[in-house]
Amino acid sequence: MIVDKPRRPVFVEVFFNILGSIRQPLLVLDYDLNVVKANRHYYMKFVSEPAQTEGQSFFDLGNRSWNIPRLKELLEAVLLENAVINDFEVEQEFEFIGRRVMHLNASRILYRKSAVSQLILLSIEDVTDSALYKKNLEELVNKRTVECVAAQEEADKRREAAEDALAEIQSLKEQLEAERAYLQEEIKLENNHERIVGQSDGLKYVLYKVEQIASSDTTVLILGETGTGKELVARAIHDLSLRKNRALVKVNCAALPANLIESELFGHEKGAFTGSHAKHIGRFEVANGGTFFLDEIGELPLELQGKLLRVLQDGEFERLGSTRTIKVDTRIIAATNRNLEEEVRKGRFREDLWYRLNIFPITMPPLRDRQDDIPLLVEFYVGKIAKRMGKIIEVIPAGVMTALQQYHWPGNIRELENVLERAVINSSGPKLRLADELKKPSRDVCSIPKTLAAVERDYILQVLEQTKWKISGKNSAAEILGLDRSTLRARMSKLNISIQKS
Repeated sequence: MIVDKPRRPVFVEVFFNILGSIRQPLLVLDYDLNVVKANRHYYMKFVSEPAQTEGQSFFDLGNRSWNIPRLKELLEAVLLENAVINDFEVEQEFEFIGRRVMHLNASRILYRKSAVSQLILLSIEDVTDSALYKKNLEELVNKRTVECVAAQEEADKRREAAEDALAEIQSLKEQLEAERAYLQEEIKLENNHERIVGQSDGLKYVLYKVEQIASSDTTVLILGETGTGKELVARAIHDLSLRKNRALVKVNCAALPANLIESELFGHEKGAFTGSHAKHIGRFEVANGGTFFLDEIGELPLELQGKLLRVLQDGEFERLGSTRTIKVDTRIIAATNRNLEEEVRKGRFREDLWYRLNIFPITMPPLRDRQDDIPLLVEFYVGKIAKRMGKIIEVIPAGVMTALQQYHWPGNIRELENVLERAVINSSGPKLRLADELKKPSRDVCSIPKTLAAVERDYILQVLEQTKWKISGKNSAAEILGLDRSTLRARMSKLNISIQKS
């Protein structure tokens, strides 16, 4: 008896015929994942024949193992759970076509209710070229991303550097504008500060000390009576220093009201106090890189002396109304006609500030101790004043010069310049005529402006000369002064009195 093979349903045959018309490699797998059918595009793609394919396990096709555990699990899941495999990529080595990247899609086909009637339709797409493109694209995107991030970081750094540079430029611009405004406010007559006139020993010693200290950044304290030319010394130090190309900024502490001097020195922000409608750059900022001359430092209010001390020590301060610390590189030169040691003892000047200022003191001698310089000064000032007034003064009578040299000049060079200006005005011809009656004062009058130390020195000298410089013993200077020998010697040393032998 001949038993006919069970025939597959007509729709299955039709389905298999349809497979042949699809231009993509397709496989039909049974319940055991063996190949039931492949379309002709599969055979063409993988250079295979039905005898080498149908009935074979899917994982043994092409004489290469497809035994990928994860793929097998997924295909079995398709049969058991009616799941669908989408976009599952496999990189596989094929005997005839080499290593390729395959894109698999699988779905279950159920044409009978029995389990053996379940089939899997598996499509295989060669996506090697597109995968390579995708990989290259990803690498390119990653590279571009890295480049963009690096470029952004570089741009951020450049922007920050540009912002810092702009801030520095703005700061320098403000400083230069303030410096220009300050210099415009400065009243400087022709040749008024160009040179120090004189050749006396006292002045030569001052100029020697100026040359000693000019090239350093050491703080200088200039001492001397009013009108002796302390500002000229400050300018000479600045002009001989490494800071000569920057401004010499000056503030007269005695000329400013106490409520304004802090703002003038350190500046203020807009709205820092009533009436401050704009930011103000202080003189210390203007003097950054240059020299700051504090004239009449003894007049600086006690409450500001601590802030000045901080600038001397650390080179920093804050503007009024601001918490931002400003750093400055400024050389300080101070001047005073006061005895600062006495001011410290009276509690009117900070001792620590005094020590900071008194590093290198220079004392300007008074004009009465510079009699040899008076002819030179007279010639200089008469020539300058006459030129300004359009006059010609050619003769200075000997009597006029003698009167000028014998006068004690309590106002020093400033007084001399004023006397000579009145004399030039009073002179109608080429001969200088004094308008003032200069009388040589008595000894008592001369001693009036002297300090206590000067009076003490004069008295000790007088007693020493009287005793022919006998320091101790009977009828000695120590006995007359009522002092011990050691005490007298100490006082003499302090007052710079050298022992002389008759």
